[in-house]
Amino acid sequence: MSLQSIKAIAFDADDTLWVNEPFFRTAEEEFCELLAEFMPRDKANQLLFDVEMRNLPLYGYGIKPFTLSLIEAAIEVSKGNVNIALIEKLIAKGKEMLDYPVDLIDGIEPTLATLSKKYRLVMATKGDLLDQERKLIKSGLEPYFHHIEIVSDKTEKQYTKLVKHLDVQPEEFLMVGNSLKSDIVPVLNIGAYAFHIPFHTTWAHEVYEGKIENDKFRSFEKATDLLEVL
Repeated sequence: MSLQSIKAIAFDADDTLWVNEPFFRTAEEEFCELLAEFMPRDKANQLLFDVEMRNLPLYGYGIKPFTLSLIEAAIEVSKGNVNIALIEKLIAKGKEMLDYPVDLIDGIEPTLATLSKKYRLVMATKGDLLDQERKLIKSGLEPYFHHIEIVSDKTEKQYTKLVKHLDVQPEEFLMVGNSLKSDIVPVLNIGAYAFHIPFHTTWAHEVYEGKIENDKFRSFEKATDLLEVL
């Protein structure tokens, strides 16, 4: 693998720059607990996931779509018998999640500080515009990035547009992220480089079961490991 051609490095945001997924897992557990009188926890959790998948094309990713799915799933789980007080708790949970402090992933800031001296750095993420902008500002990482890209989903088409916008060739572009499905596979498919840094918790929708065999792909344990090769 020759990395000499790389000019721009894009970083995913959630669970690559800062902690995100555990908050959703906690909210799911609380949802199942609140609806325990209507349905067993495992079935309630599966129904919530099904509602999220059904709503994804309409609402996209993020805390606000998740909150809407919580409310809709509560109505379905209870067969319309959920009370207003419980709905209010779900809304309050969504607002609480939006106000969480931003907890940076270990080693990410010194990694960005070092790489920003040599490469153009980009934050490339999907989700709600206001929420992602809020987290970026709270994180204190904004000064390290040359460009911010927030999209509704991460596809080969979106990555191709980003590469063109940065005025680089695919072989001059590197994506770093925790999701094989969103951050790695579509990037490799357009001929760019992709580095995977796993996070200990992965949303079921982001799980990728395939095997990746590509000379432009590498996996690392932590962010600072990037500095050994870049």
